[in-house]
Amino acid sequence: MKAALLTLGCKLNYAETDTYARELRLAGVDIVPWSAGADIYLINSCSVTAVADAKTRNLIRKVHRINPAARIAVTGCSAALRREELEGIEGVWRVFGADEKASVTAELLGLRTQEHGGIFPAWSSGERTRSFLKVQDGCDNFCAYCTVPYARGRSRNVPVSTLVAQAEQIAALGVKEIVLTGVNTGDFGRTTGESFLSLLQALQEVEGIERYRISSIEPNLLTDEIIAWTASGTKFQPHFHIPLQAGSDALLSAMGRRYDTALFAGRLETVRRAFEGPGRPEVFFGIDVMAGLPGETDALFEAGLSFIRSVRPAFIHVFPYSRRPGTPAAEMKGQVSETVKAERVKALEALCEELHAAFVERHRGQQAQVLFESKEKNGKMGGYTGNYIRVSRPFDAALVGRISEVTL
Repeated sequence: MKAALLTLGCKLNYAETDTYARELRLAGVDIVPWSAGADIYLINSCSVTAVADAKTRNLIRKVHRINPAARIAVTGCSAALRREELEGIEGVWRVFGADEKASVTAELLGLRTQEHGGIFPAWSSGERTRSFLKVQDGCDNFCAYCTVPYARGRSRNVPVSTLVAQAEQIAALGVKEIVLTGVNTGDFGRTTGESFLSLLQALQEVEGIERYRISSIEPNLLTDEIIAWTASGTKFQPHFHIPLQAGSDALLSAMGRRYDTALFAGRLETVRRAFEGPGRPEVFFGIDVMAGLPGETDALFEAGLSFIRSVRPAFIHVFPYSRRPGTPAAEMKGQVSETVKAERVKALEALCEELHAAFVERHRGQQAQVLFESKEKNGKMGGYTGNYIRVSRPFDAALVGRISEVTL
């Protein structure tokens, strides 16, 4: 039996897809490219925008044309939100909702399953140097623009002991770096009564793993205790991904975000004070920003640009607001035209290029530790410093998976 797995969307989806692939391989299934005419197609879908939903539908139709007899299954966020619509597409055999992910592999193999309502543990294993470990899923925040609580369910997590065991499995493969992923990682412990800090402290003790990164944490959940501990000489790198979404208190309040710009700026300053100092690199902050939220006037957008410039992130992940049916924001007044959204996306991307170039330039000539990856492109290999500066050099197989000192 041959299976092809296709993934749209976030790192969380990629971790889940890799886990499905490992389970299928253990059952004797060959994993093949999607164009090879597989017997099973598993599509892990995304629904962050209307474009993402359309990509899922188009992908289903494409693989059905490749092999009309194939069994096509769909999981992920679009599957959870648009189940009936996807079930109506020719060729679709099964659509799995958010609480059915643990039974995907068994059902694809025709095995009997039981209902699963918890979290589906997952980690990626496609890269020899870095793995994405899913520590949490779902969200209880119900922000006005967001469908995630409906697509992935309420906040829940894997126990610390399970995650430590998974990290040990990852280390046994020779992987040196783990990125902790989740919808709302800082909310870890909601279902097990544990804390995010206790998870970090337990993972610190896993032998073989030399680096950890926290992929996304809400600013109001990034506590003084977490900051102080991670900055105290641990394996956790000076690299934080902290969602902002809007640089305006009016918009943050309207969207139901649980912080204001003062708290956001204060968290970044606290992290910088803890991690930075003479002879130490700057912290890399990646932030998420939406362009064109309902009610975003020209004045509010300009104020947001000014705020972002003042907090100096190293990178901005820019998203145009997508009007999602069923969310409060979709019914709000002051919807922004697609033309204006596109202009604002360009302005944010230009600011990102400026800030990132300045961040990299400030480190030029410094010594840094780089973990080189296994991929080769045009005779080159790449890797990242602890504070996420991308470095390229001529390919050398001896450096793959090793942390090497370089001059930036």
